[in-house]
Amino acid sequence: MQQGQTPAGAKNEAFPEKTMIFGLFRKKNNNQAIVDRQYATLTAAARMPELYEGLNVPDTVMGRFEMLSIAMILFFRRTRGSTTSGQEIAQEIVDAFFQDIDYSIRELGIGDNSVPKRMKKLAGMFYGRLEAYSKAMDAGDTEALALALERNIYPEPATPADMSGLAAWMIAAEAHLSAVPEELIATGSATLPPAP
Repeated sequence: MQQGQTPAGAKNEAFPEKTMIFGLFRKKNNNQAIVDRQYATLTAAARMPELYEGLNVPDTVMGRFEMLSIAMILFFRRTRGSTTSGQEIAQEIVDAFFQDIDYSIRELGIGDNSVPKRMKKLAGMFYGRLEAYSKAMDAGDTEALALALERNIYPEPATPADMSGLAAWMIAAEAHLSAVPEELIATGSATLPPAP
């Protein structure tokens, strides 16, 4: 997905309800470079070929949405205990994620009237995943996390896949992020570990 062309901080007058639903476009100018740097790092991590070649993530539009969601969730979880500025950056990165999805949907030729409905559905999917993955990760339950990943990434019961490798990578990525100092969070320099 390419980052959208709507200038950061601009409101989408055609769809003002988007701003209310997602809280988009609240970036502070002094955070823009930090948000851009961190968002680029997270999206690059979500595109690591090893995730698709070795951890059973399908290399499809929805597979990439799933991995972008996971990268955002991992970062969001890391910053929940950060200072106010770290939490603001995390929210702005999630906002950039939704702005990117909005742009990508439009690039696919989806009609303007359908975009808000699709965005609302994708936002629901994202926050549902945040809740399910967080519950398993908070409990340290890799098996429950793998089952949640399988339900979301392979929703058709006829095509299940073993997601234990991805679950293990997520647990390792969370441990990696927990060791990232606050100054790297504040400068948008946190990274995710390579996939096995």
